[in-house]
Amino acid sequence: MAMVLSALKGPDQGRRFEVPDNEPQQIGRSSESLPLTDRTISRRHAELTPDNGDWYINDLHSANGTYVNGVLVTEPRRLHVGDQIRVGMSLLLFGDEPYEASTSVRMVGRSEIDISVEYTAMSSDESMIMAVPDPAAAAQFQLDVVYELTALIGSATDRQELLEKVMDVIFGYFKADRGFILLQDDTEHDPKPIVVRHRKRSEGKQVSESTISRTIVRYVTRKGIGVLSANAMNDVRFASGDSVQSYGIRSAMCAPIRYKDRMFGVIHLDSQVKNYTHTEDQLQLLTAIGVHTGLALANAHLYDQRLRQERLAGVGQTVASLSHSIKNILQGMRGGADVVDLGLKKNSMAVVHNGWQIVARNQQRIYELAMNMLAYSAQRQPELEMVNLPQLLDEAVLLIQKQFDTKKVAMITDFAADLPPIPVDSSGIHQAVLNLLSNGLDAVEPETGAVTLRCEFDTDRQQVLIRVMDNGAGMTEANQQRLFEPFYSTKGYRGTGLGLVVTRKIIAEHDGTVQVESKPGEGTMFLISLPLDVGARGASAETLGP
Repeated sequence: MAMVLSALKGPDQGRRFEVPDNEPQQIGRSSESLPLTDRTISRRHAELTPDNGDWYINDLHSANGTYVNGVLVTEPRRLHVGDQIRVGMSLLLFGDEPYEASTSVRMVGRSEIDISVEYTAMSSDESMIMAVPDPAAAAQFQLDVVYELTALIGSATDRQELLEKVMDVIFGYFKADRGFILLQDDTEHDPKPIVVRHRKRSEGKQVSESTISRTIVRYVTRKGIGVLSANAMNDVRFASGDSVQSYGIRSAMCAPIRYKDRMFGVIHLDSQVKNYTHTEDQLQLLTAIGVHTGLALANAHLYDQRLRQERLAGVGQTVASLSHSIKNILQGMRGGADVVDLGLKKNSMAVVHNGWQIVARNQQRIYELAMNMLAYSAQRQPELEMVNLPQLLDEAVLLIQKQFDTKKVAMITDFAADLPPIPVDSSGIHQAVLNLLSNGLDAVEPETGAVTLRCEFDTDRQQVLIRVMDNGAGMTEANQQRLFEPFYSTKGYRGTGLGLVVTRKIIAEHDGTVQVESKPGEGTMFLISLPLDVGARGASAETLGP
């Protein structure tokens, strides 16, 4: 039996890796058959070795060690189905293959006959409310299915994710060997397979070569009803459908996915299990599932439409705000250029120098605006690596120190000595800290101003805390509530209004948070919290913009 490693946590969460039979396999970033993207694991981290039907795991002197069920692996250890393997930030489940997924499916069948089926179920809005017969166990069974589907309608907005979860529900309640969800773009073309599920690998047949009966699918989509064939292989009414005969189907159900007057596609289940046939009650339930799925797809479509409208509105607001910021910078550069021109006419280098300082400041502002816009708009995954954070913070301080010296503002650093290396994107954290230090510098007065950069480790929460504190004028509650709005700035013409937005986006990409504490006349503190298990939830930060 083929064994599988399923990624439960980490950057590869949701991926499944099949372990080839009778061949030792390495776990690591350089592995060909088990290529993990987790940057906190070694290139050759651990090895899986088969031995007379059993599998053993051994650590290959990795930097962070290998753990099975929380115990450090120091010598070859036998694995059992259900064991959890931790390497770096990734948690892998060792087990056999409960089902196969496939995206390559052919629809075959020569005829478009109008079938006289053994049992049908009408698909309508009323199908969502089941008339459940006794016994009580059957009623509870069907109610459980409906409850799960109702929860999906409100929770999933991505179409592929929604349909995968629907198939999970179906395979949890139906004894089917194969399951297909097919959607159609229009009534002129056959539905296309979106989700394909196999409970187990078929002997002598590759899953990637699966076939679906066009005869059954077309009948369901055109009639808008669910059909059941108690024994499709021997049913002469399906004799002209090649795929029914060639695949040897014993029992088949197909129900439409529809909501009101819109036909989305079909759900198709079939089984090769001998002496087992689906029942009329199961067809009624599958038909109800089809209606619930249609409602969920309709909701997802409406959500996408609203999201597009909001994005268009956000783009308009962004362009207007960006144009305003660029206009202010260009006005500053034009004013500086006028001063330079005046100095040249008067042959006064002092005036030229003053004018050039104005041009240089605005040139720096437009550079910062361009860099922040790139960081703000890009959708990216952080490139995680184990980093000594004090060293990274020292580099940020060294880069901005000259500006502090020019303004005669004190820079104070306080880094804890016991900070462990943590997985971060070096360039991202560097930019986030620089943005906060720059804000602190702008907030304080020359001669008396001071900005403190502090870094420490919270052992209780397993987090690294970075604080940037200044003794400036502080902020009102109203200003604090708008700090992270794009293009909002308390600096007037000196700010672009993107620095804090970019900072929050970068920290969110690390599964962290940014908090602010400030009172008028008492200065401001920004607190960055970075978890040690960054990436364990997929590190999929949402872009904080339109």
